[in-house]
Amino acid sequence: MKPLPTPCPAHLVPDVTDGGFDAAYRRAQAQHVVFVAIESQGQWWTVKTDTLTAGPEHVVDDAVNEAARDAVIRLVQADEVRSDAYPGPVYFVLHGVAGEDRARELAAALHAALYGDLEPLTAAVPAKT
Repeated sequence: MKPLPTPCPAHLVPDVTDGGFDAAYRRAQAQHVVFVAIESQGQWWTVKTDTLTAGPEHVVDDAVNEAARDAVIRLVQADEVRSDAYPGPVYFVLHGVAGEDRARELAAALHAALYGDLEPLTAAVPAKT
């Protein structure tokens, strides 16, 4: 299978709803890239990212981790994701996303952030003003 681009655009984020999680995770490990996927759970979606698959040479800056964590907290506070979201720093899990398109947007934004590009995350989850 062809490797996903890094960072992965929203339309290419794998949907692992039908049992594809293990295969997608192993593929990310084999390719030494940050894992990213979405999964349908009834009417809700879950976003999953994990930096362990990229290997020990992939380091996420503390400022990036803080920005990603803060974005997850804002999503919880806005009731866009459930309060059991996991806000990193090694992996992020967002439960209760209302639709596939939003799940893909958040997954791609987190994936980009974990590669050091915060712009998509800032656009997807703007700071309170």
